[in-house]
Amino acid sequence: MSSAESLERLEVNLSPQERFEEYLQSRGQRQTKPRKFLVETIFSQHEHFDADELIEKLPRKGQPNYVSSATVYRSLREFVDAGLLISFQLDGRMVYELDYGYPPHDHLYCTRCRKLIEFRSEELMGIRDAEAAQHGFRVTGHRLIVQGVCRDCTGSRRKKRKQDLI
Repeated sequence: MSSAESLERLEVNLSPQERFEEYLQSRGQRQTKPRKFLVETIFSQHEHFDADELIEKLPRKGQPNYVSSATVYRSLREFVDAGLLISFQLDGRMVYELDYGYPPHDHLYCTRCRKLIEFRSEELMGIRDAEAAQHGFRVTGHRLIVQGVCRDCTGSRRKKRKQDLI
């Protein structure tokens, strides 16, 4: 999955690691080295990813900081439950993105190169809130993914004319 265009990070009181430890303590669980390594790895850069892409970046069996595939899948669910990540379906795959420390936003998705472009729109939020108020609806969140073709893919697909080849 292509890297996301950066959104400005929000000021938060706890680091992602501290936030996750707080979540685990509230459930009577303890922090483990693999979980800690996964939080560090995921929050080291702002990307959208699926579990297989994450596993591909991790150390292999026998190397330091190895994390099993089962631990990755289980931990990703816990990170979503803890409010660190958001997950959503895209092209039949579960995609994850950073949630903790980032503002609400939406996406443009290129169906050719699979690039996700993040954007924030106060106008869109205003329309959403006005519609919700009109219907007596309390908004707890939303997900908008606009599908299409990005500028790079549109430009590379343009047909060459004979006069351009001279």
